[in-house]
Amino acid sequence: MLMQPGRTIPLIVAILLSGTCLVLMSASSEARRSSASILRMLDTNRDGHVDLAEAKSAASTLFDRLDQDKDGTLDVKELHGRLTKKDLTTEGKERTTLDKAEYLAIVEERFKKANVSNDGKIVLKELDTPAGGALTKLITYVIDQ
Repeated sequence: MLMQPGRTIPLIVAILLSGTCLVLMSASSEARRSSASILRMLDTNRDGHVDLAEAKSAASTLFDRLDQDKDGTLDVKELHGRLTKKDLTTEGKERTTLDKAEYLAIVEERFKKANVSNDGKIVLKELDTPAGGALTKLITYVIDQ
């Protein structure tokens, strides 16, 4: 018999730990690949980064796609959780809809927060931050809604 009494449990634990490590490494790799693929998708001129014009272009396209009733605004339902009530509050007034100019202004604000290097270019490292994730929510379409 290959397994000796008393060594079965340590062997099982070692196998489980190895499997867990592989899953975690795979998830981390997948997250990195996902951000990289997002960057490639948004980088329309293929210069290795996303500038504000590319981000706004993607956001404009997404706005049109989300505007299901084609009224030129997005309501909370059409936003699918991309923005919070706080995001929709201006000068103490909560808005129920956003027009495209308002949406693009929020995109620009999030772009500036994500662009920690202040060079006007979002690179992969910046896209992988919480601020980059907040920007990504406004400029990419996610199917799992």
